[in-house]
Amino acid sequence: MVAFAGMMFAIIIIIIVLFQMGLAIGMPWGEYAMGGYSPGRFPWKLRLLAIVQGILLIIFAVIVLDKADLFRFKYVSIPSITIWFVVAFSILTAILNFITKSKKERKIWFPTSLLLLITSLIIALS
Repeated sequence: MVAFAGMMFAIIIIIIVLFQMGLAIGMPWGEYAMGGYSPGRFPWKLRLLAIVQGILLIIFAVIVLDKADLFRFKYVSIPSITIWFVVAFSILTAILNFITKSKKERKIWFPTSLLLLITSLIIALS
């Protein structure tokens, strides 16, 4: 179950990172992100934020894969408590995606963030 949860988390993160990188290069998906406040192409500041979010999500995926015993750095140990940061971030993300004013964003990202929350919680509790 833990390995499956880890793989699901990683697959979802890959999709989200690809979406964030699309925003960063100027894809007109703004109504599906950041509350839909910037429909169309993001301005350059939000594009930079999309890159930062993508990097943060990759770090979270590495933490989850490590804690699910699916990926290990050879010379680096990731502290066990870090999975709880991922869970906390997932809770915050689920809340924000639930209360967003953008119906399009809520429709896609609320269920997605719930899956991230459930899978990260499974790993954290294992």
